[in-house]
Amino acid sequence: MPDVFTRPGYVKIFTVNPPMHITLEPIRPEEDYADAAYASEDCRLALDMWAEYYPKIGFQPPWIGYLVKLDHQIAGTCAFTGPPDRGRVEISYWTFAPFEGRGIATRACRALIELARNTDPSLTVFAKTAPEKNASTTILERCGFVFSGIVQDHEIGDAWEWILPAQALHLPENTAP
Repeated sequence: MPDVFTRPGYVKIFTVNPPMHITLEPIRPEEDYADAAYASEDCRLALDMWAEYYPKIGFQPPWIGYLVKLDHQIAGTCAFTGPPDRGRVEISYWTFAPFEGRGIATRACRALIELARNTDPSLTVFAKTAPEKNASTTILERCGFVFSGIVQDHEIGDAWEWILPAQALHLPENTAP
C-alpha cells in the first residue's frame, strides 16, 4: 500500500512502482494564487471554479478541493465535491492534458480514498462519470469501485455512479496505475 502521511492540510503519496510521488495541496479560498506556478490555463480554470464553488458548499477541510502536484508542478486537481451527506462522500479528479496517461489521477483517487477512510471509516465513497467506458471508469475500477447504476447529475445529466465497497478499505500494494 502507498505510504500515506499528512501534515496540516497536505497529503503525500509515495509509490514504489514506478517511482513517483504526488502531493495534494489544499485549494484555499483566501490564498493568493498570483505566483507563476498557478499560471497555466487549466490551473486558472480550476482555481476560478473553486472560487465560485466554495461559497455554495463551504470550506470544510478535508472535504475540499486539492491541487495535485507532481515534482512541484501542478498536474491536476482532485476533490471531495462537498462534505459528507447521509454517510456518503463524492470524489472527483482531473489531470491536466500535459500530464495525462502517467497514473496521476489514479494516485489522486487513491489519496482521496485514504483521506476519507482515515477521517471517517464509516463513509461510503462514491464517484460519478459520463455514461460510457472511459479513462475515468478505468481509474475507478483500478481503485476498487464498482458500477452501481445510472443517476442524475446536475452537470452531465445521466451519469454512471460508482461505489467503493467496504471491503475495498485497503488498496493493493504496487498496483500499476
